[in-house]
Amino acid sequence: MAEPKYTHAPHNMGGDDVLTTQLQPLVDFFRQHGVNWCRKHSLWPLPFATACCGIEVMATGASRYDLARFGAEVMRFSPRQADLPICAGRVAIKMMPVLQRIYLQMCEPKWVISMGACASTGGVFDTYAVVQGVDQFLPVDVYVPGCPPRPETLIEGVMAIQRLVDRDGIRPSAERGKGYGLVVEPTVPLGTLREVGTPADVGTPAEAEIAHS
Repeated sequence: MAEPKYTHAPHNMGGDDVLTTQLQPLVDFFRQHGVNWCRKHSLWPLPFATACCGIEVMATGASRYDLARFGAEVMRFSPRQADLPICAGRVAIKMMPVLQRIYLQMCEPKWVISMGACASTGGVFDTYAVVQGVDQFLPVDVYVPGCPPRPETLIEGVMAIQRLVDRDGIRPSAERGKGYGLVVEPTVPLGTLREVGTPADVGTPAEAEIAHS
């Protein structure tokens, strides 16, 4: 004997039986906490090293400081395989068109780190042949001060780029204009440090933070 088609009276669907939602908040959530998280841990720097700051870049990628802990050890010397040029060292007037071409050949999104006093302001080379700051020609996002900066300072600069990627996501350089112009600065003023050699100061590295210039 065939079973009845309905064991109870069929329900007529009404307006209260339909649940509507929007997928855009869900897409934004996965983009911020998924795509941006993957992107910030997969930066591919391009070291444009022209002076002693390049040695510090090499030390940053070596085993003592190990930039691979932050997912930025894949340094490429091809602009089409990199998204983070690190201008380490002085840039001459004749070298600036080469740096500009390298930057233009990079795919979006891309960011720029100006490492050291020479790349940021020209340093001690206040001459007609040296560019007095690469920010005159490139949109610099993070400045890493020092002459030369220590590897810890460069790592802090890379982590600043990671925070920008995590916060702003995939923003092309055209929307950022001249770049964010953030500066890596010590949080502890030098005048407040104790005398060198006291037990509290031995082996204590200076903390760093991102602050507006």
